[in-house]
Amino acid sequence: MTNTNADYSSQHNPHKGNRGLTRAWHAAKNSWSGMVFAVREESAFRQELTLTACLVPLALLLPFDAVERLVLIGSVILILIVELLNSSIEAAIDRISFEHHGLSKRAKDYGSAAVMLALLICAMVWITLMWRLFARGALTPWSP
Repeated sequence: MTNTNADYSSQHNPHKGNRGLTRAWHAAKNSWSGMVFAVREESAFRQELTLTACLVPLALLLPFDAVERLVLIGSVILILIVELLNSSIEAAIDRISFEHHGLSKRAKDYGSAAVMLALLICAMVWITLMWRLFARGALTPWSP
């Protein structure tokens, strides 16, 4: 007999028993574990984390208003979020099989494309807001 969505109940899932603060605590531990795995195992995530470590302080130090800072930092954090989702797709595909398959490749390529789009959004936000800083004279390029 196969299970269908109608047969599913969270009461039968051993991982759904936690409620309230216990659930939140376990979710926080799982989230931290995911971050640790990403830092240890994913070189792209480490590179993007380095980019974040450079750009977030820059956003805080340069003369941007609060909304501009939020958009700048949010665009960088978006890259990390999309990279984590991409890594989870890759891990799920690899768990199923290491064999080359067209659908596996497609799923991984979709995830990679999503990361590329997040990087593009971040670049556009940073270029646009830095351009505005220069244009309004709040920041001048260094001269030799």
